[in-house]
Amino acid sequence: MKNQIFSGAFLSILIILASNWSIEAQTCKPSGKIRGTKPPKGQCNKDNQSDCCEKGKFYTTYTCSPRVSKRTKATLTINSFQKGGDGGAPSECDHKYHSDSTPVVALSTGWFNKRSRCLDDIIIHGNGRSVKAKVVDECDSTVGCDADHDYQPPCPNNIVDASKAVWKALGVPESDWGELDIVWSDA
Repeated sequence: MKNQIFSGAFLSILIILASNWSIEAQTCKPSGKIRGTKPPKGQCNKDNQSDCCEKGKFYTTYTCSPRVSKRTKATLTINSFQKGGDGGAPSECDHKYHSDSTPVVALSTGWFNKRSRCLDDIIIHGNGRSVKAKVVDECDSTVGCDADHDYQPPCPNNIVDASKAVWKALGVPESDWGELDIVWSDA
C-alpha cells in the first residue's frame, strides 16, 4: 500500500515537472522574413548605434515574444523618442514624441501585445539598479525597412528599447550604452 502511494505521488510530481518544463520550453519562433531595401539618401538616422536596412538582406520577423513573468529576461537597447531622433514616427500609444530625459520604452511586438501595455509602467532591473518607465511605443518585430521605422530592420522579439533617461537611471556609463541584459516586469 505504501509503495502504491509513493508511486502515485512520484508520478504526480513527474507530471507536474514535465508540464512546467514544457511551458518553459515553449519558444517564440520566427514568423517570417522581409527583404531589406536601401534607405533613400538622408534617411535612416544612425544615432544611438542604429542599424540601417541593407538592400537584399533578409531580416527575421516575429509576431510573438518570450513569455512574460515576474522577471522577464530581455535586451535593453537605446532609442530616441524625440522628433528627429532615431525612433522614426511618433509613439504608437499617444501619437506624440517624448523627451530623451523622460523614462519611456518601446516593447517588442509580442510584449506590446496589440497596445495592451500602452501607457502602463514597467520596472526594469539592470546594472544593479531599477527604474520605472512608461510604455509608449512598439519596437516592431513584424515589419521594418520603411519610412515609419526609419529604414531600420525589425526588432528582435526580446527588446526593451529605452530612452536615455532609463540608461542614466540604471547608472550605465554612457560609453557602455547600446545593449544590456536586463529583466523587467509589469509595475
